[in-house]
Amino acid sequence: MMKEINFFLAALLCAVFGFTACQQTPQHADNKPDMQQRPAYAIAIHGGAGTLSRAIMTPEKEAAYRTALDSALLIGETVLKNGGTSLDAVEKTIVFLEDCPLFNAGRGAVFTHEGKNELDASIMDGSNQKAGAVGGVSIIKNPIRLARAVMDKSPHVMLVGRGAEQFALENQIDTIDPKWFFTEERWQTLQEMLAEEKKNGKTGSLDPALRDYKFGTVGCVALDNQGHLAAGTSTGGMTNKRWNRLGDSPVIGAGTYASDDACAVSCTGHGEFFIRYAVAHDVWALMSYKGLSLAEAAEFVVNKKLVEKGAEGGLIAVDKAGNISLPFNSEGMYRGYAKPGERKVLIYKE
Repeated sequence: MMKEINFFLAALLCAVFGFTACQQTPQHADNKPDMQQRPAYAIAIHGGAGTLSRAIMTPEKEAAYRTALDSALLIGETVLKNGGTSLDAVEKTIVFLEDCPLFNAGRGAVFTHEGKNELDASIMDGSNQKAGAVGGVSIIKNPIRLARAVMDKSPHVMLVGRGAEQFALENQIDTIDPKWFFTEERWQTLQEMLAEEKKNGKTGSLDPALRDYKFGTVGCVALDNQGHLAAGTSTGGMTNKRWNRLGDSPVIGAGTYASDDACAVSCTGHGEFFIRYAVAHDVWALMSYKGLSLAEAAEFVVNKKLVEKGAEGGLIAVDKAGNISLPFNSEGMYRGYAKPGERKVLIYKE
């Protein structure tokens, strides 16, 4: 009799509160609980990867890089803490890195074979996959701002050279005398490479053991409190580059990619390889099509696929759950990340 009464009460509760109230909490097909609690924000930055030799990195120089990375991280983190968008955090962070002569972007850009500075940048909005990119500009103070203007104010994705600069003038994007980009260290690097080229009778490259020789790029990825992702990348390219060469930084899917359904990625490395293997998009694809975690996808691309192809570099990435991955296969990568209660700035494999 008691069992019948309990059954009747259970049936009544189901009728009143709905059938699902009588069911156990469903589990996902992969038997994992629902996505971890998303942090209020997450942000990661990089300032280039390559041969960052401890032997020639003075304590003063290392301190300067760490301070600059920390300052950049603080700018983006502050935007996100105050409820700003991931796009704004990415743009403002990269503007700081472009203005810092320590990095190969903006003011610290390397020189071309002809002794000029040609700058590239891109940005992508993970909420709608809109993107903007610029290449080969020489009078734009902050190429990342121009890339965002291309995304927001034009029907196009990529503008290059004089056309991009004309678009900047028409949209009140700051232009500047090319002398702004001159730094003595970058100039001397070009002179050394030209001397090596003359000596060898062909395009040469500096012995990495002789100086801090890296694939210079800056980038930022971010997740905001609305769950939106964004990524951006900016660079001066390769020292002694010719023929208006473009690397991966302004190429959406190669150097930059963002989509709210998975991750945001910014790359740094030997651009030709990153273009050939669509590195940034590949991380997203491995997560979306194969179900890999952010760490699994990023590590596979950087430390297996690229290594097998003989490519050097790294990337920074954040996923929709706020997980961060910073893999690289070179000696070092200027990098840092922050989310509530967690913050680091790193250079070597620490």
